[in-house]
Amino acid sequence: MLCSTVAVSMISNIISSYFVPIKIRRRCHVFAAVDTGYSCLPIMPVQTRGVMHINDLRKLGRFKDIVAIMAKYGFDDLVGHLDVPGSDLLRKIHPVTTEMNSYQRIRAAIEDLGPTFIKFGQVMSLRPDMLPKELLEELERLQDDVPVADFEEIKATVEKNIGMSIKEAFSIFDVDPIAAASLSQVHKGVLRQEGGFVAVKVQRPDIEKNIKLDLDILSGIAAFVHEQFEYLRSYDLPELVRVVRRNLIRELDFSQELHNMEIARSYLADDDFTIPETYRKYSTKKMLVMEFVHGARFRELATASEYDRELIATQGLRAGVKQILDNGFFHADPHPGNLFVKNDMSLCLIDWGQVGRLTEKDRFQIIELLKGIVEKDSDSLVRNFLRLCDVKGDLIDPSHLERELLEILDNYHAFPIKDLNVGQFLLEMTELMRRHNLQMPTEFVVMIKALVTAEGSARLVYPNLDIVSEIGDYVHKLARRRYRPDIVWRNMRNSLASFWFNQRQIPLQLGQIIGKLERGKLGFSLNLKKIDELVKALEHASNRLTAGIITGAIIMGSSMIITTGVKPLLFGFPALGVIGYLISVVIGLWLVFTILRS
Repeated sequence: MLCSTVAVSMISNIISSYFVPIKIRRRCHVFAAVDTGYSCLPIMPVQTRGVMHINDLRKLGRFKDIVAIMAKYGFDDLVGHLDVPGSDLLRKIHPVTTEMNSYQRIRAAIEDLGPTFIKFGQVMSLRPDMLPKELLEELERLQDDVPVADFEEIKATVEKNIGMSIKEAFSIFDVDPIAAASLSQVHKGVLRQEGGFVAVKVQRPDIEKNIKLDLDILSGIAAFVHEQFEYLRSYDLPELVRVVRRNLIRELDFSQELHNMEIARSYLADDDFTIPETYRKYSTKKMLVMEFVHGARFRELATASEYDRELIATQGLRAGVKQILDNGFFHADPHPGNLFVKNDMSLCLIDWGQVGRLTEKDRFQIIELLKGIVEKDSDSLVRNFLRLCDVKGDLIDPSHLERELLEILDNYHAFPIKDLNVGQFLLEMTELMRRHNLQMPTEFVVMIKALVTAEGSARLVYPNLDIVSEIGDYVHKLARRRYRPDIVWRNMRNSLASFWFNQRQIPLQLGQIIGKLERGKLGFSLNLKKIDELVKALEHASNRLTAGIITGAIIMGSSMIITTGVKPLLFGFPALGVIGYLISVVIGLWLVFTILRS
């Protein structure tokens, strides 16, 4: 009862004294989300002060849930830092008594917040370049423990998307799902016309609307926290939300997943893994119909004796490496739940909602990087890692970074080459990049996480697998491929074409420069970093100096007037002199206050 009363009081305070004033004072920074590329209404737009939209009221209700759950798991101090009036009432909501650390409490809070936040955490677990290692480990444990949607709602979605009743399209359609996740649930059925068992992946009712609502709120919170807390800026929270928004919106489109499966299938050879057949006729943005896979998941093979686990682990690892380095189009999350061993012992990959793409140039750079790891070539490793990264923020000390890179490499030199954990090594390198404000391209980070996940899945089935040997053979083969005559000739041809185009442009560009020089119109643009801050600092200093001079002049003038005895008098002294003294005291105190405050 106390919690309910507190919650109502807290929300009343927030609505009445926070959202409206803050919108006017901070110009809609909190929930405007103007930089996301998606349209979303602010809680209180400046153009419509005093008007509250229905969508805004829904945001307020959801924001209340977020704040209450944060308080429940002991994050009321963070809410307090957000300067929310009424946040002191959160201390009266008794937090969960637990021995969990901060990262474990974050995971628990995400699970309580529901499907959008669970998916948010799962997507961010693929970004080791943005989050600490300990938090990533917790996010990887997030489970889609969501209730099953009512079958009548699922039935309505299916019939709306296929344009006919379920009985017309399916001879069998199981009421109970075989899997339920944050975005969708999967039902087993048999197509009436084509025959054969299929898996029908159906989007959960209203999930798209709810996800976009949560993402709008997250965008506003991330922008506000990034602006207000300097020590959190290295995590670039607005970019985190943008990444998740892009991935989630893409994953909500099941037609894109079908397209991904068709692309991946086009790369397959006879000895590769398999991908379930899809039925485009019955598939839409909200529904995907595919072949039902009969077999066992990777996580079920750890203790199974009837399978050749070494062979299966080797196949799984090779499949991941081949996709990344050979095809350039790869499954971004090959965790054990997405890997099946079919009854004929072939490997099958499901859930193609998240994929990565690499150009040929990208793949050659990664091959050089992996060669440095496999051969323990420190010079090549440092050089290639620095080549891949862009500096984010202040400049770095390359020599200091190189020493730290070599320190990580030296730690792995102590292991026999067959015991080297390539995935863990790459994660440590990525963590080092993040600490030094070095940013790798998104696709490279997704690739690293996919390789780490593929290695972890293989080791789960067969812990003694020689990862380096399996990867090394493939890396050396691909490294030699880049020097094949056809590839060398193609690179030379592209270079010659580029040179031929540029040599026609160079005389024209030189002529333009000389012409501007003759007319005296050649100029240079100098862009100095933080010049605005310097100008403001000089303006503040000059203003204070001017105020100090004026104060001194007023004191001197008032002193001269005091000595003359000119009427009218105030407290027995000339009134003009007394007023001058008072004005100089006020200006002096203001100067002292501003100096001490800054």
